[in-house]
Order: sequence, then structure tokens, then C-alpha cells
Amino acid sequence: MPIQLLIVEDSDDDALLIQRQFRRVGTEVTAERVDTAEDLRTALRERTPDVVICDYNLPAFSAEEALALIRDGGLDVPFILVSGEVGEETAAALMKAGAHDFVLKDRLARLVPAVERELREAADRHQRRATQTALRVSEERFRLLAEHAQDIIFRYRRRPHPAVEYLSPAVEHILGYPPEQLYADPELVFSLVEPEDRPAFEGTWRHVDPVPLTARWRRPDGGLVYLEQRAAPIRDADGTVVAVEGILRDTSERIVAEQERHRLEHQLRQNERLDSLGHLAGGVAHDFNNLLAVILGYCGIVTESLPPDHECQTDMDGIRKAAERGAGLTRQLLIFSRLEPSRLERVDLNTVVSETRELLKRTLGEDVTVVTELADDLHPVRADRSKMEQVLLNLVVNARAAMPDGGELRIETRNADGTVQLSVADQGHGMAPEVAQRAFEPFFTTRPKGQGTGLGLATAYGAVTDAGGTIEIDSAPGAGTTVRIRLPATTEAEAEPGDGHGAVPEGAGETVLLVEDEDAVRKVVLRQLSNAGYRVAEAASPLDALRLFTADPQCCDLLLTDIVMPGMSGTQLASRLRELRPALPVLFMSGYTAGPAPGGHELPPDSMLLHKPFDRDALLAAVRRTMHAAHEVSGG
Repeated sequence: MPIQLLIVEDSDDDALLIQRQFRRVGTEVTAERVDTAEDLRTALRERTPDVVICDYNLPAFSAEEALALIRDGGLDVPFILVSGEVGEETAAALMKAGAHDFVLKDRLARLVPAVERELREAADRHQRRATQTALRVSEERFRLLAEHAQDIIFRYRRRPHPAVEYLSPAVEHILGYPPEQLYADPELVFSLVEPEDRPAFEGTWRHVDPVPLTARWRRPDGGLVYLEQRAAPIRDADGTVVAVEGILRDTSERIVAEQERHRLEHQLRQNERLDSLGHLAGGVAHDFNNLLAVILGYCGIVTESLPPDHECQTDMDGIRKAAERGAGLTRQLLIFSRLEPSRLERVDLNTVVSETRELLKRTLGEDVTVVTELADDLHPVRADRSKMEQVLLNLVVNARAAMPDGGELRIETRNADGTVQLSVADQGHGMAPEVAQRAFEPFFTTRPKGQGTGLGLATAYGAVTDAGGTIEIDSAPGAGTTVRIRLPATTEAEAEPGDGHGAVPEGAGETVLLVEDEDAVRKVVLRQLSNAGYRVAEAASPLDALRLFTADPQCCDLLLTDIVMPGMSGTQLASRLRELRPALPVLFMSGYTAGPAPGGHELPPDSMLLHKPFDRDALLAAVRRTMHAAHEVSGG
């Protein structure tokens, strides 16, 4: 591009002579001549020249005035004085005022080199000013960014003397310390990092190249903060790391959320595993209860047929007791699998704790100190009282076993956010994580063979879950174990106690339609009913019973049916039969039930449930109560 010349000259000839000097050396120029102050102002306003060449002696105004106009306008353009005669003092004064060079008119050969030199220097000045301006803008942007950033921006100097050079204001919000306090005591920065994370963090600042890492920091109020570091080394000309700078980002919310997600995923996997084990345990218990029902049934029949003083009465009593112990084991399995029906009532856990403590006072031993902290205003819960007693008993027995040399056993109750919390803590040897994860599995135990069934915590898990609560274990080797149970609080009023039932007479020729697919169970129940004075019509399947009843809806006075059977459930069978005879009395029996019976049917509200295994008295009492209730409803 041509050089833009602004020539302040009253002579056209001299102006042309100046332009000819540039063209002579091949430099393309465009020129504008002015000779008054007003013309100079107008020219400068319309276009900024690359260089101003000014004569000294002008009729209208002087070179000093021209120079002042340019300076006052804030323009940084080369100003070169060209004159025929001027004294050295005058030239020096103009140079001091801002003129860049002085060329005599009889030596114009110097003009072009002088202009080119001044243009280069002007370009350098412009570049330096642009760089300085950009630096100021960048520094201002960084200052604004650092002051308003949510992350901690830092710079740590390694050489020649280690020091914290910069920490953005966010450090006070995140860590609770103002930057000035951390500048004054550089070691404070490192002391805030948790001891387990400190070596790795110090290494990235003090010794090796920084790497991405997450460290835990402790606030003055004791709160824990997770900071994720992103940093880079700063090197000198020799490649030596002299500083580290970067950001520390607060990732506490994300990490805590991830930890909670992992905890919930673990809990879900554990629940799924326990549920599958529960279904297996429930199935085993159901089949086992059928066998026990047969054993107890025939045991009763044989016992009744023998004289009271017969020598086999002791043997039969042993068989009965063994079967009852087996029934207790299957009940624990059913509680764990949530297939044992709950008898929900309003329960005060403080009362459960107090009564259980009195019960265990003699068995815990003098080397165990039981401490109870029971909330005075504890809310009631709706649960199966007998199950809650069994849960607490199991927890206390486990705690005692964990303290073979004695110790303190602490039982606490308190209200917590709409729930009631019961905790049992011991000072025993504790559990490793892999053991704690399996603690609720049935038959899993760390006790020596013969000293535990492995059903204590499994039973507790089933009972608590069935009541709508949660149970968790907090344990570590050498730190004891705490089991916490949380149950929903209830505002339900306590029900009035009902009247008890007296002795139940035997049958008087009534007909019972007995439906049971297990042959051994059906035969023993048939014997028990027949021996008690009832007539029995038996059916090995629901379809057989349906055919009998369809042929004669008055064929029986009572339907006694198992619930779980192939092809059709007992509840479905009862529903079909009541379509033909709505007032038919129904008594259900089952090795397990969770309320909704298999097949998707609820038990009818006017029916009773007899739990296997049962003895003769329980069977006859249930039959008589069912018939009596149906008789009262019919008004007979």
C-alpha cells in the first residue's frame, strides 16, 4: 500500500519536490498538502496519515503549532521537520517537543530513509502498545474470572522458595479459610488434606509433575469436602518445574451421590439375593411343614391310643418335641422369607426391650453389662409383637456371642423422621465387610459347628422387612457391631382386647370336605377329624372337590382346604364353591402364606387360616370356631 503523506507546506513546488524523493527510490506515496491550522485539523479528522512532513516557516502558523495539534489529537504518527534554514537550538526544541527528525531541504536525500525508519519505529510502538493493552485486558479478565469462579484457582511456587502464590476467593467459600490466612501459613494448605490423601496431594505440588486426583479436605467446622485437581507444571528456560498452577473443583455433591448410588445398588443386589434365598427357604419350609404336620398328627393319634402309663408315651413325647422344634425352625425360615403371616398390632418397642431384658438378665451372664437408652416419647409401631420379640432376642444373643469375654451391650430407641429406630450395639470382635454382606443369609454363621443355626439375622431381616422397615449392620473388625432397625411410626389407636375361647368340644357328625394334595397330610387330618366325631369327604385335588360339590352343594358343613395346590389354589376353589353356596364355612390351612394367596386371590375376610404343622387340638378348635362363626352369621 502507498504511504499516506500529509505535507504541511505553503509551496506547491516544495511539496512536489518531497513527493519526487519517494518516487525516485520506487516508494509509492499519496500526498495531501495543507498550509493552515484549520486545514490541518480537517485533514487529521478525515484521515490519519502515515507520516507528517512539515516546513518550519509558514505564513499562517508555525511548525510548533502543527506539532501541538497532532500531539493534542492523541496521534502517534512520525513528525519530520523539513526546512531550508533553522537553528540548532530551534531544531532541538522541536525534537524535544515531539518531532521525530529534522531534514534540510538541500539534503532531501535523507528524507526517505528517515521516513522509513520512523515508520518502522512507529509500527513497533503500536505493537508494544497493543500487546500491553491485550495484557491488561487479559489480566482484567483473569481477575474477574478468578474472583467469580466457583472453582479454586491456585498457583504454588516451588523455586527458589516454596510458597502459595495465589488462591482465588472461592477458597474461603469451599474450605472456610480466606486466601490471606493460607498465604501466611503455607503448611496450613497441606494440613487440611485428610491424612490418607495427603502424600499423593503433596507430591503433585512439591515433588513431581501434577496429575489429576481427588483428595478429601477438612473444613474448620469438621465438614468433609472432595476436591478434584486439574493442574499443570510451569517450567523455566532450562525445563525445570518452578511452579504448579491449576484449579481445585468441589465435587462433593457428585461423589456423595455416587456413594449413595453404590450403596443403594449394593442394597438392591443384597435384597435381590435375599429375596431369592427367601423364596427357596419358603419353599423348603412349606414342604417341611407338611412333613411335620404328618409327624405331629400321627404322634397325637398314637399318643391317644396308648394308655397314659404306657412306656412309649415318653418316646412319643420326644417325637412331639422334636417336631415342634422343627416347626420353630421352619417358622424362622418363613419369617425370613416373609411368608409367615404377621399378626399386626400396635407395639411399644420400649416395652419389648424392657421385657426382653428382664427375660435375658440371667442368661447373658455377669460379665455383660446391658445399658438401655429408651426415648421417653417413643412413637408406637405396627408390627407383629412376637416377631419383634424374636428379633430383639436374636440380636441380643448374637451380641453376647460376639463378646465371649464380656463387655457392654447397648440397646437404644429413638424417634427419627417418622420412623422409630431400635439399635443393638456390642463391643465384640466385629465383622469383616465380606462377612457383614452375608450376615442376613439364612444358615450363614461364623460360629463353630453346633453353636448356631445361622437363622438369627435372617429371621430379623424377614420380620423387619415384613413390617415395612429396614435393618442394617455397621461393623468392622475390632470395632464391635451395631444393628439398626427402623420401623414406620404409627398413630393407629390400640384395639380393645377380645374375649378368649374356652375348651372346644368334639364333632357331632358334621361333614367336612377335606381338600389336600399331599396324601400323607390328607390321611392324618382325616384320621384326626374322624376320631373326633366328624364325617369326612376327602378330595386329592381342587377339581375332585369341585365335582363332588357341584353334584351336591349340601354335601358338607365345612370346607377345609390347603391353599397351595396344583391347577387351582384353595382360595380359588372356595370362590367357585361359594358361587353355588355363598354361606359355605371355609377353613384354610397352609405351610406358608404371605396374605395374598397363590393365584392372586386374597383370603376371604370371614375365613380362618390354620398354620401347618398343627396338632389335634389346634385343628379341632379351628374347625369348631369356623362353624360357630358361620352359624352366628346365618342367624341359626
